[in-house]
Amino acid sequence: MNYEELYPSLISDEKSVKESLASLQKLYKGIVRETESGDLKNLSRDLETLANAASSLSAVIENLRRSVDGFDTRAYFESGDFAAQMLEICGEKGIDVKGDFPVYEMFPYRVRLDVENQDVYLDKKRISCARPSSFVSTVKTGQEKLKKASFNAQNFAGELAEAYDLEILKNGRKKGTDVYLTALYKLMTPMSRSRRDYDLQSFSFDIARLYGEFITGMTETKNGRTFDFGPTRIGKKSIRILDANGKEQYLATIRFL
Repeated sequence: MNYEELYPSLISDEKSVKESLASLQKLYKGIVRETESGDLKNLSRDLETLANAASSLSAVIENLRRSVDGFDTRAYFESGDFAAQMLEICGEKGIDVKGDFPVYEMFPYRVRLDVENQDVYLDKKRISCARPSSFVSTVKTGQEKLKKASFNAQNFAGELAEAYDLEILKNGRKKGTDVYLTALYKLMTPMSRSRRDYDLQSFSFDIARLYGEFITGMTETKNGRTFDFGPTRIGKKSIRILDANGKEQYLATIRFL
């Protein structure tokens, strides 16, 4: 199944609906004038034309209804056709995808296909969408908007440093010790409500932007503390990011001096 095969017929019928509505609106204005002036001869004629136009519109609407009802959206999702087409379009648009059906990561978004209700979740936002190309465009637009959003790397590094100091103090460790980024995230979002507002994916995106600044030479916080990321490693406590070149990286720890 492919929504794009249904799309042209829907567009064609929707164009007919638009034209019919324009014709009905024109007839309505004429009827109003004729009623006002008492022109019963033309009023009778236009009422007959209006009835025929309304009947034609009803037929087009019924055709649209049959087309929509005839598309098995549930089978589209259950068969994996929606997912396959979505991934193909992501490849065409250069969107990095990680994961397997029905859950994917399109950094920094988490995407989940809800087969039961034929919805798509972008993080926690439910999107009713049976057109893969439309959904992928939403992802692409969102990613570009996030990349353009203002970000103060030094302020974020300072917040990380404060969480780092708290983690070091809590566990009686020496400064300069590598600390898991995920541990800092938990300290920076102590309440479940704060984690809803600033989830791990959002944190990962900020880490990616900080890492981008780090690679280009920013190695100090605003108050002069140096920092460095620990060795890249893939594991449950690692954070997957995409660097400035769109390459996959795994960051696990950070240390401040």
